[in-house]
Amino acid sequence: MIVHMRERVVAACDGASKGNPGPAGWAWVVSGDDERTPARWESGALGRTTNNVAELTALERLLTAVEPDVPLEIRMDSQYAMKAVTTWLPGWKRNGWKTSAGKPVANQELVVRIDELLDGRSVEFRYVPAHQVDGDPLNDFADRAASQAAVVQEAAGSALGSPEPPPSPDTPAPAAARRKAPRRANGGGASARTIKAKFPGRCQCGRSYAAGEPIAKNATGWGHPECRTATG
Repeated sequence: MIVHMRERVVAACDGASKGNPGPAGWAWVVSGDDERTPARWESGALGRTTNNVAELTALERLLTAVEPDVPLEIRMDSQYAMKAVTTWLPGWKRNGWKTSAGKPVANQELVVRIDELLDGRSVEFRYVPAHQVDGDPLNDFADRAASQAAVVQEAAGSALGSPEPPPSPDTPAPAAARRKAPRRANGGGASARTIKAKFPGRCQCGRSYAAGEPIAKNATGWGHPECRTATG
């Protein structure tokens, strides 16, 4: 899907790998007129791969989805992906796609493709930290969508009529939300304790979780921490 939009597009992209390498996914999101609210988004699965591949794929898919003649601001939380295309790429090209140590550039196919998509277009990269209480809403949305795609290994997006991706368990809740959250006594159907899953499973919400992902006890078993008070 090509995004035809206004004079300037503000967007974000992110990738996720549950295990690095592990089940991975990518996502991009384009803002509305206020440059903070998601207007269009897309995510997809990558099977088993690394976080770096997922991050680069997210950038490649975003650049493919936006018209090349539209100035673009891209917000990312990946230092690797940003440095790869803004700092290291010119030297890699001069060296015949080899590093300063003479080794082949990692993920070269993706890097070359991104270089082609960046050619002749106006793109500003902006680093934003991930998993902040008051972080960038576009990056947060892309982070959540990529994480969900990695877990369920299914495509989603606004064009598919998909619901907004669920909150990330890695982002702390605002202080006000923590104060309002109901306290659950142990044995009352849910536990406040969060552990890492030893094996993949499926939450009561219907979505899967991967081995190593944070899970918490709920009324019917184990699942995503944000779903532990969904039933009682």
